[in-house]
Amino acid sequence: MKNKQASIPRQELEKIDLMYSMNQFHDAIKYIKILNEKFPNQSLLFNLIGACYKGIGQLDGAVQMFRIAVSINPKYAEAFFNLGATLQALDQKDDAVENYQKAIDIIPNYPDAHNNLGNTLLDLGQIDSAIESLEWAVAYKHDFAEAYNNLGNAYNDSGKPDKAIENFKKAISYNPSYEKALFNLALVFKDLGNREEFVENIEKALALNPSWGHAHYHLSRVKNYKKNDPQINQIKQALKSENLKSIDLIGLNFALSKVYEDLENHKEQFKYLNEANSLRKKELNYSIERDQKLFSRIKETFNNPPFEINFTKFKIKSIKPIFIVGMPRSGTSLVHQILDSHSEVKGLGELNNINKFVVPLLKSFNKEKVECFSETQLLTLRKQYLDSLPISESNENIVVDKMPLNFRYIGFILSCFPEAKVIHMNRDPMATCWSIFKYEFRGNSYSFNQEDIASYFGLYSDLMNFWRGIFPGKIYDLCYEDLTSNQEEETQKLLAHCELDWDEKCLNFQDNKTAVKTTSSMQVRKKMYQGSSEAWKKYQNYLQPLIKGLNYK
Repeated sequence: MKNKQASIPRQELEKIDLMYSMNQFHDAIKYIKILNEKFPNQSLLFNLIGACYKGIGQLDGAVQMFRIAVSINPKYAEAFFNLGATLQALDQKDDAVENYQKAIDIIPNYPDAHNNLGNTLLDLGQIDSAIESLEWAVAYKHDFAEAYNNLGNAYNDSGKPDKAIENFKKAISYNPSYEKALFNLALVFKDLGNREEFVENIEKALALNPSWGHAHYHLSRVKNYKKNDPQINQIKQALKSENLKSIDLIGLNFALSKVYEDLENHKEQFKYLNEANSLRKKELNYSIERDQKLFSRIKETFNNPPFEINFTKFKIKSIKPIFIVGMPRSGTSLVHQILDSHSEVKGLGELNNINKFVVPLLKSFNKEKVECFSETQLLTLRKQYLDSLPISESNENIVVDKMPLNFRYIGFILSCFPEAKVIHMNRDPMATCWSIFKYEFRGNSYSFNQEDIASYFGLYSDLMNFWRGIFPGKIYDLCYEDLTSNQEEETQKLLAHCELDWDEKCLNFQDNKTAVKTTSSMQVRKKMYQGSSEAWKKYQNYLQPLIKGLNYK
């Protein structure tokens, strides 16, 4: 350990080091307390006992000890680093950033601090700052595999898959057994539609960690299993492993469900599918009442629609957004690729930005009980969103945000962006809901139970009718089945609504190389095909709760 003070005998510190290295944290704590009486007011001892508290999971106690250490010695970089790491573990990210920065101010050449700072900034959505910190980490430590992996994630989030691939490969070159980097590299290739490279890298990750259920799940989504596929036994063996993480247990069940779907054994398919979904629902402790309250609050905020905003008060950017909304699995990725294929359009994928900026507004509205949002609040929301877009003025100025769940915030979108186009995807309700149930949508809490999905679809339909009533003629409804049946005609109408000239490339969207970070990343690399909305019918006996919940005829 660093910063050893001469007043404490070396053999005493070595004894603590040994206990710490052997995970004998409780014994180490007792011993450090004895030393603390002999050598009071030693920042090193408070740092050491903080590390031991962290080792036994007493994070609040660890924070307290690290704070004492840095109060005694304000130049103690390692203690600031440890404090930052503990605060990060407690999800107190802003405080973690502050303490990592203090450690770096004391020791600029501190690669671990730069790495952790970059990773925390990435979690906070400050991608450019995260990249800068991570670049410093690898500059100070050229073989820092973990930092290269984190840098790959940052570049991937910033929409630069080539740079992401470059950094994941560097991570692997310095640590060939780095399974996480192999997995992340595989997912970038999946987003790019490169099936061969995806499979090669995810199989390398699974060779290192055969029980990695989440990796098995991702591989299962691109495979068509035959009876003697060796991966089937690998998944079954992995399912027998002890101490599986929840995410892996769920992933293995989803993967086996896909296996039996391909083998056309519906009984086994639904056995594993129902198990996967019930495990995830239990883990989330989800109740539909949570979304019922959210949707009710959203509608309340627009019972008195915001007034017309005077945008002359605000600097208007040249960026014109197109929002594609709807339920997941309704065709939003397909339409995103069609529009992104246009020479004047830049597709930005699924952005969580609107949700991030609207949620605080909803909370403030609920507390203050005002009649409607102020002009200042809406102008601020507009500025926050436009400033957050990963695009420069030199790029295409028409951008596409295809976050499906933005349907919840159409009122905010049309109030803040009168120049925006809102494309709402309609698809057969059973096709949509069945597809949601069969995939693992980790971010959508309602999607792991047939009754919940049906109830959520009802909330969605009601809210869409509410928006149409407030903003008549402002929402363009596009039917997925019509698009797949009459591709050219529907594409022409779509482009006309978006005030775009005809571009032949929009018909050949499957040739578009843009990364697609959704479940549909491989599907949108294929030509338009029909019939997918009928696939659920062969599973009718297993989907009765969904059929009844939707009142489907």
